Amino acid sequence: MNTQTFTILGAQSNIDWVGRKVTGAHNGTIAIKAGTLIFTDDLLTGGNFIADIRSITILDVTDAATNAQFAGHLASDDFFNSEQYPDATLEISRAKPRSGGSYHILGDLTIKGITHPVAFDAEVSRAGNRVSATGKITVDRTKYGMKFRSGNFFQNLGDTLIYNNFDLSTRLTAEAVPSLATV
Repeated sequence: MNTQTFTILGAQSNIDWVGRKVTGAHNGTIAIKAGTLIFTDDLLTGGNFIADIRSITILDVTDAATNAQFAGHLASDDFFNSEQYPDATLEISRAKPRSGGSYHILGDLTIKGITHPVAFDAEVSRAGNRVSATGKITVDRTKYGMKFRSGNFFQNLGDTLIYNNFDLSTRLTAEAVPSLATV
């Protein structure tokens, strides 16, 4: 068995997020701090990545004061509590290969110190010492203690209701870790 580790390049990787509410949606980005993708016999078999929760940006709110207020609210305990929990992690437990570089990924997502299993599809391609991977994870925020304006916990929210699920579209670029030659 030939196992090879690829280091995720944070500057060339990111997460695009979309959260929805009754009256529309908001979107933004989250930076990737670090991570690895592991291949065994040229198939993805594991890996992980760390998202920098303090880096959350909001792209659709253009007014600076409103954007700062919204960002502060996302950083608060109503949502990510990024002061106490600056990182979120995904640990791949299994990658089931499908055709044409497609995989069904099983893993554990940790947000605010709370871990739940996730499953999603991903496209993975290798070219020489580089790997690119994309996937979309749908997350139920209430499982991670984010209950603010959730219809599961509050009544009569009307048009202030925020839907429980949000999407994380992840784009990773990784580079092969040089193997240590034995002398």
